Parts: sequence; structure tokens; C-alpha cells
Amino acid sequence: MIQQGQTLPAATLSELTKDGMVNHDVAELFAGKKVVLFAVPGAFTPTCSESHLPGYVVLADQLKAKGVDIIACVSVNDAFVMQAWGEAQNASEIMMLADGDGSFTKALGLEMDTATFGGLRSQRYAMIIDNGVVTQLNVEAPKEFEVSKAETILASL
Repeated sequence: MIQQGQTLPAATLSELTKDGMVNHDVAELFAGKKVVLFAVPGAFTPTCSESHLPGYVVLADQLKAKGVDIIACVSVNDAFVMQAWGEAQNASEIMMLADGDGSFTKALGLEMDTATFGGLRSQRYAMIIDNGVVTQLNVEAPKEFEVSKAETILASL
């Protein structure tokens, strides 16, 4: 698993924007920026939709006031699902990034097998990234939702 102080692995994440599909090189996207990246097991799932993403939507302005350039949500879903979920959650300040094949999640070592629920998914986590380097990594224990909350990340900035 990736550790604090390590550089993010090379990867591509997709985003469906009003201008169409954009494939972001992670290194280029986060270069020279302070980023809060949080991951969810699945778009439109209960904890993710009722608490995780909404917390970041509500606190987006406060996170940005602390010097965060990008707030991004990533999930092993396709970009169409991520875009629709972002719209449904009024997440206009959050980059909704798709890790369609799970390669970014696997490269981080933060994947989990949910079997018949959805197969390969991401563990729930949040990280603070400074110029591509992980400066804080909060990975949730199974079935927990504490350390990756927006409030927890805001308090640590």
C-alpha cells in the first residue's frame, strides 16, 4: 500500500466534463497543486451518497480556503456514472474521477474484492497530496467511516 511521503503512481483517471471525456495523467493533474483525494467503494451507494461525498460538497469552500487547489473523488466506476453521481449530489466543486479498470486503485494497493457486490472496488480513504506526494493517508477500517470524512481532513489541514 502507498505510504505517506511517497509519490503517486503513474496512472490515468477519466472525467466526463461538459466538453466531453478527459483522460487525466495523474502526475500532470496534481503537479504543483495541493489536492484532497478521497475514494469510495461505489457511486450511488448508501454511505458514499448519504455522507462521504456530501461532506466534501458542504466543506468545499473551507477546504479551498485552507489552500486546497483540487478536491477529487475517485471510484472504480466509469466516467459516465461518476458524472451522473456528481450532478445528483450537486458536487460542482468536486472533480469526479473514474478509475474504470481499477488500475490506479491497484497501483495504490488500496483495492478490495467485494465479490458479487461489484467485484474489484476501492477501499474507502482520503489523502492529502502536495505536488504529487502523499502527505497524509487515512484509510478506513472495513465498515467504518471516520478517518476519511471531510471534517477529519479539514481539521488536519
